[in-house]
Order: sequence, then C-alpha cells, then structure tokens
Amino acid sequence: MSAGQLPRWVDLGLIPFLNLAAAFLVSGLVVILIGENPLEAVKILVWGSLGYGEGIGFTLFYATNFIFTGLAVAVAFHAGLFNIGGEGQAYLGGLGVAMACLALDTYVPWYVTLPFAILGSAATGAAWALIPGWLQATRGSHVVITTIMFNFIAASLMGYLLNNMLKERGSMQTETRTFEDGGRLPMLNDLFPSFGFGYSPVNLSLFIAILACFLVWLLIWRTRLGFEIRSFGANATAAVYAGISPVRTIIITMLISGGLAGMMAINEIMGSQHRLLLDFVTGYGFVGIAVALMGRAHPVGIALAAVLFGMLYQGGAELSFEMPSITRDMIIVIQGLVILFAGALEYMFRPAIVRVFTPAQSLQAEEA
Repeated sequence: MSAGQLPRWVDLGLIPFLNLAAAFLVSGLVVILIGENPLEAVKILVWGSLGYGEGIGFTLFYATNFIFTGLAVAVAFHAGLFNIGGEGQAYLGGLGVAMACLALDTYVPWYVTLPFAILGSAATGAAWALIPGWLQATRGSHVVITTIMFNFIAASLMGYLLNNMLKERGSMQTETRTFEDGGRLPMLNDLFPSFGFGYSPVNLSLFIAILACFLVWLLIWRTRLGFEIRSFGANATAAVYAGISPVRTIIITMLISGGLAGMMAINEIMGSQHRLLLDFVTGYGFVGIAVALMGRAHPVGIALAAVLFGMLYQGGAELSFEMPSITRDMIIVIQGLVILFAGALEYMFRPAIVRVFTPAQSLQAEEA
C-alpha cells in the first residue's frame, strides 16, 4: 500500500461515516436554532422510517428509486463520465413502461407484462442517454451539459405527449388511463402479509433493484467490458494506448447508465401510480448522484446509501408532522447537507486521516 493510500475499510466505511456524522451534526445545530430538541428529532425520524411496518415499506419504496438512479450514476462514474441526466432518462423510462402496460394490461397477467415493461423502460432510458453519449464520444460535447439540458427536453416532451396523445379521452387530467391488473406489480404486503407493510407502495420492483445491483457488480468487476470501462475511467490515454476504443466505451457506458435510470419508472409507474403522469420523477435522478457518491460507486454501498435517503424521505415526512416547526423545507435542507458532505466536501476529512495512517504504512514498508 503506497503512501497516501488508505485501507479499504477506511475509504469505504470510515470516511463516509464521518461525512454523514458531520452532516447530521450541522443539521442538529440548525434544529437547535429553531428551538427544537435534535435528539428528539432524530428519534422521530428513525422511528418514522424504521419503527413500524408501514414506515419500513415507504423507506424501501423510496430506496428502490434511489438504487436505480444511483447505479445509473455509478456506472458512468467508472468510465469517468458524470451523467446528471437521470431525471430525463427516468422520465422517458416511464414512457416505455406505460406503453407496455397500456398495450398488454387487458390481455395478459402482470408477470407477462413485466419483461416488456423492463425492456421498454431500459430501452427508452438508454435511447435518451445515447445522444449525449454520442456527442461526448464523437464531438467532445461535455456530457454534464448535454445530459442536464436533456432533462428539460424530456419534461417538455412528456408534457406534450401526455396532453396531446396519451391522456384518456374526455379527461382533464394530464395522465394516461389507469392500468388494469395486468399492468400492476404485486405489492409486497400482498405477497408477504406477515411483514406488515400496510398501505405502503413497496412492490416487487424492490427485488428487481436488488438484482440490478448484482448485475452491475458482475458487469463492472467480472467482465471484459467492465474492465474496459474502469480502465478508461482511470486513465483514458493509457486505455486508448492499450487498444480500448473511447467512442465505443463512452457510448456503451451511457446506454447502460441511461437504461438503469429508465428502470426507475418500473417502481413508480407499474408498481405504485399504475398510470403515467407528469412529474413522477420528483428529484430522484438528482438524489441518485448523492447516493452514488456516498456509496463509492459500488452496488453494496449504493444500496445502503439508498436506504439512508429512503429513511430521510419517509422519516422526514413523519418529523414534519410530529414537529410542525421543522417544515418539509427543513427536511430538504437536511438532505442537502448530506449531499454536500457526501459530495462537495467528500475530501474534507481525508487529508487528516491519510496523515494518521501513512506513518504506520511507511514503517511497515521500511521493515519489509
């Protein structure tokens, strides 16, 4: 281990824990400033998210969305790309899910519709990421700029489609018709009633998200393509010298990233809303960036970070109800602080920790 390099348990465990602790410490100071007890606020937040079955169900429902968008960002990270177009890609993924459900829900059961919904969401999400990827690979257009602009285009496109082509005839609502049973995923409370998830919308897509974590791990660390992606992200010049095509790597990586973001719509559209409607993404794509950063772009870390943000979403709703002075905007501030310390201030504690561990490493090297 070279000087300045940290053990994996420090890099993947201790540093994220310190960043998270710092975020909650600052959040506690904010809670004190508005005249509330931060310990009581933490108690309510944890109980609201993990203290009873329905709360756990909502936490897992939100975590499912964050797993998909976090994986999407992480795959791009490994290639040295910063895909912040998860919002738009998930939006278009909803179109793919809705098309499958609207076409099949009255003819076949849900388990026949589901594979088509998965393929539709992944294909439309990937297609929406293809153009920014192609522009980056062939024209040098920075993927950060193009993906964020495509978010706005996706919102406008979906508004047009829902208003003019997809909404139910005679309806004033900007949404499709409600799917029949063949276009609805089973709720986990129906499959496992003993878990007591109550009326929470957590559904079968949770297991699809877990499977996606495993497949992404398999892709990135156990396949030739994954090695090429990681090599290109680590040193693009050396990768090209080794024969790795930058155009192919960038485009394929963006296709995979966009497909994963698009699959988020399975949870929302087929699993919960049972119809395509405006603004169903509601920021999940951007939170996926923080989830990927906190999870160190590793599927296991992403799953854990997704549960944490699911707790903030669900526990924050309970907290704003039990402590009216802590408004929903305050919960967003707390979430923003977690994102700040997990992202922008990622290296705040690293130099000091490196100084603690480097002397011991150097001594071991000299003795060897």
